[in-house]
Amino acid sequence: MKLRRWLASRCRRSRPVSQLFVRKLTHREIKKATDTFSMIIGSDSYGTVYRARFSDGYIAAIKKAKHSHQSKDAFPGEVLLLSRLHHRHVIKLVGFSEENERFLAFEYMENGSLRDWLRDPLKTPLNWRVRLKIAIDVAAALEYIYYFCDPPVYDAKVNSSNVMLDQNFVAKISYVEVLDCNCFHNSELVATHSKGELEQRQRNAVFQFGVLVLELVMGQSMHNEEEPLQWIRGSGSACSMHKMVDADLGGNYDSRELRSLLIVARLCTKVGEGSILSIPQILRYLQGKIELSAAQLW
Repeated sequence: MKLRRWLASRCRRSRPVSQLFVRKLTHREIKKATDTFSMIIGSDSYGTVYRARFSDGYIAAIKKAKHSHQSKDAFPGEVLLLSRLHHRHVIKLVGFSEENERFLAFEYMENGSLRDWLRDPLKTPLNWRVRLKIAIDVAAALEYIYYFCDPPVYDAKVNSSNVMLDQNFVAKISYVEVLDCNCFHNSELVATHSKGELEQRQRNAVFQFGVLVLELVMGQSMHNEEEPLQWIRGSGSACSMHKMVDADLGGNYDSRELRSLLIVARLCTKVGEGSILSIPQILRYLQGKIELSAAQLW
């Protein structure tokens, strides 16, 4: 059975979801669109990411399917499950290829990764309001992935390389992994992972979010997390918080909002069973403490 027909049949049989709008691509199309895989634009948890411009002018980001060793039946499941993700702050799957090598095509993000903006000295530093908006965007994406997706077989890896920015600096998570590509049983999607496993994934995401908040405040992507984590967990962090703020901001930030962000970072990275905030709590707290208007972003 052809993959696209298989996917369509599963969509009809499974719980109601949006119609499958993913484009089936040939290896030849991808090779041509990426100029023989020379249009490298970066890397993320999948590996190398290529910019592809197709003959109709459509631009996409191409990634080699991470689980290239998976069974023939598992890849259609991965494509179907990724195609079910529909959220403003999650990268959208727009195409796939199963010829020779397996590839996934995602919507293209004009402003690249957050990591690029934090590390590239030639880029204009992100202002304070944009950084706040990115934190809220990512929290909203995590709430969707872990609390509203059914079945709960998705896992997000949160770091500055996996947070992408569109032309308006709207942030989207670019790496969402499908943990069980074969969760089909009697024409229904069934999650085979335990509640405990789901809760652990949520705790991991909360911790990673706390580290990301520190990166936004400090203006740098972290290779070594230990020193910033020791600082935020320390008793003197409140007294020295202004020293940790990215100097490129030139002092243009709100002290109360800075304190709110650091409270979140501290609670997210706190060590101990049951000591970490839930993702919905983080989102509601940030939304309540920080008010953003479009005019303030740039």
